[in-house]
Amino acid sequence: MKFICSKQPLYDAVITVSKAVSERSTLPSLEGIRFSLADSLLELTGYDLELGIRTVIAVKSEDKGQFIVNARLFAEMIKKMPAEDILIDVSESYQITLSGGVTKYNLFAVSAEDYPDLPNKDSETVISIPQPVLKSMIAQTKFAVAINDTKPILKGELFDIENGQLNLAAIDGYRLAVRYEPVKYSESIKFVVPSKTLTEIQGILGENDEDSVNIYPSRKHIIFEIGGYMVYSRLLEGDFHPYKTAIPPESKTDVIVDRKELIETLERAILLINDRSPSPVRCFFENGRLRINCSTAQGKISDEINADITGPSIEIGFKCRYLLDPLKVIGEDKIKLQMSGSLLPMKIVPCEGDKYTFLVLPVRLPKEG
Repeated sequence: MKFICSKQPLYDAVITVSKAVSERSTLPSLEGIRFSLADSLLELTGYDLELGIRTVIAVKSEDKGQFIVNARLFAEMIKKMPAEDILIDVSESYQITLSGGVTKYNLFAVSAEDYPDLPNKDSETVISIPQPVLKSMIAQTKFAVAINDTKPILKGELFDIENGQLNLAAIDGYRLAVRYEPVKYSESIKFVVPSKTLTEIQGILGENDEDSVNIYPSRKHIIFEIGGYMVYSRLLEGDFHPYKTAIPPESKTDVIVDRKELIETLERAILLINDRSPSPVRCFFENGRLRINCSTAQGKISDEINADITGPSIEIGFKCRYLLDPLKVIGEDKIKLQMSGSLLPMKIVPCEGDKYTFLVLPVRLPKEG
């Protein structure tokens, strides 16, 4: 089996598909990429039984066949090749010869006979979203995905479509992130996609508004079609937290602040905070100013910025990182903070429009002594 292919398309495909390759598996075949050659088309597949990525590139060949090869080593060999066209020759004993110019590599492959099949695209449901939109939605919510196994369903994000609107929600028990976008899909549907899958999808999605991602959800699996890539993933089972009921419908104190100024102030405070000194930041909203204090075993800081405050003064405390995370993914210069009490969640929303809602739970502040 022989084929000739261009270096860069092959390298790009190997790198992307390898994101779904299992590092350690009870099935040794899953620790490599499967190459399937059918005349002038070469299909590359990575699969770890939970996440799969597949793509097809054009090659010059009249042969057919399959083999599995170590993804990392193969990618490095392709990258180091000096020639733009690479000849790949696979013998009947699965010895691969890579030739490019005067450079020649030899390595061993294995049979693809035991490689498991990916899920079929058996869903009639198709949801189409511009690639930059979904990329932005993932980037602005994934920080709030749970990282522990207490509630496995929260290690994914909820896709909640109703009345032509997609709500993408993540929650970890300390903060909630929701992004809203209109979609051309008239029915109601909900499913939870693992965060690992969404991270890989985010890396494949492009920035061109004319390019869409097609989503095919079924009962247990989902397929994302992104340009020349097909991303397969299992769905998480269970009941996602009722996030809508967690969002306060109104507030008593509304504050508009400069987002970058608030980030810079919190980043100065976080210098004093670590696992040994996990003190909260104390925020006091009054008389057109936001004062921030923090006292730890490392030291103390007091700081303040301008704030446009409507409603009663309020003192409230947060874990610094939990407040920083949503601020860093927002694009606007000004943001609105909404509060109703020192022990109730703070809501972060746009000053105009309704593209996102972030909730951050406060912490009970110790008495200042």
